Amino acid sequence: MTRTLLASLFLVFTHLTSFGQASPINKKATQETRNLYANLKRLSQKGTMFGHQDALAYGVGWKYEPGRSDVKEVVGEYPAVVGWELGHLELDKPMNLDSVPFQKMREFAQEVYAKGGLNTFSWHLNNPVAPSKTSWDAADSTIQHLFKDKKAMKRYQSWLDGLAGFMKTLKGPNGELIPVVFRPLHEHTGSWFWWGRKHCSPEEYKQMWRFTVDYLRKKKANNLLFAYSTDRFTSREDYLERFPGDDYVDIVGFDLYHRPPAAPNQLAQANQNFIQDTRRMVETLRQIGQEKNKVWTLSETGLETLPQADWWTNVLIPIIKDAGLSYVMVWRNARKDHFYAPYPGQKSADDFKVFYQNPRVFFINKVQQENLYAPVPQNKQAAK
Repeated sequence: MTRTLLASLFLVFTHLTSFGQASPINKKATQETRNLYANLKRLSQKGTMFGHQDALAYGVGWKYEPGRSDVKEVVGEYPAVVGWELGHLELDKPMNLDSVPFQKMREFAQEVYAKGGLNTFSWHLNNPVAPSKTSWDAADSTIQHLFKDKKAMKRYQSWLDGLAGFMKTLKGPNGELIPVVFRPLHEHTGSWFWWGRKHCSPEEYKQMWRFTVDYLRKKKANNLLFAYSTDRFTSREDYLERFPGDDYVDIVGFDLYHRPPAAPNQLAQANQNFIQDTRRMVETLRQIGQEKNKVWTLSETGLETLPQADWWTNVLIPIIKDAGLSYVMVWRNARKDHFYAPYPGQKSADDFKVFYQNPRVFFINKVQQENLYAPVPQNKQAAK
């Protein structure tokens, strides 16, 4: 056997064995958080968890009714992943920008954890340089100004203090910190947020990300897994242009919504284009995730109001099938003209039931059996 071949085999062996051994970037992460990360990697080889934003808080036609979920009312089971939004926490408001009280959010997150599911948090924060401006208010060079303005930086640090404080109130029945996925500064390959592509340079974005992660670690928010989540991207190079480094990211993902044309004669081709384009991004993400030993996800997606009866099996399944994605999450069910998961009687509900029955799509019951927060059993480690 040649020396070159031996070297190649060694690299392959190193990659394969390291896949099962990766740890969160925070060396002081709680044991439950370390267990979660290992189990997310393990479970992604078996299938993809299904998630829904604000799933326990409200749905189409109801709000804050214990035990309810539109997803549960269609298939008899909760989603495995529930997304939450922290926007307005930085303003010391009692409820977030979607009118979910933070106290209820805390209770819902505890409920998801108790059921064995996963909580993930996004943060549409206001502008720390001009705090009356929202995430969506265009503001060039905010990050550049932030690092030059001591008052603005002090404000941002106070916001991070509040965020770390909230995360540390998420506790399980034995007082343990509940591990969560935190997805800050997301969709930055678009330009609709002040941290977006046209409003800051790649180096400024990286500086902002690293400062945020370092500060939260310093504040001992040791239950966070950090998810880097772009919007649409064109290539591997495009995806990684603002990537802050392997030591600052636990999970790689992207957000992409399906927005087909209204013309019926264009729908079939538009669907195929969306499937092919999104699957291309998923495959690029798979390659990046494998190379960097990270978990990868489709962190936000969906078709608003679900006008296509077969969307779940004919659009979403071809995108996620055998893709190694840890989870796929659709957005919230706010009202009858703004929802992304079916409710009883909705046009796509029957197709969603077929999607639910797919053996490689996981809802809460399967995930509960996988014990996400327990140590990975030795036999399962060896099987990797």
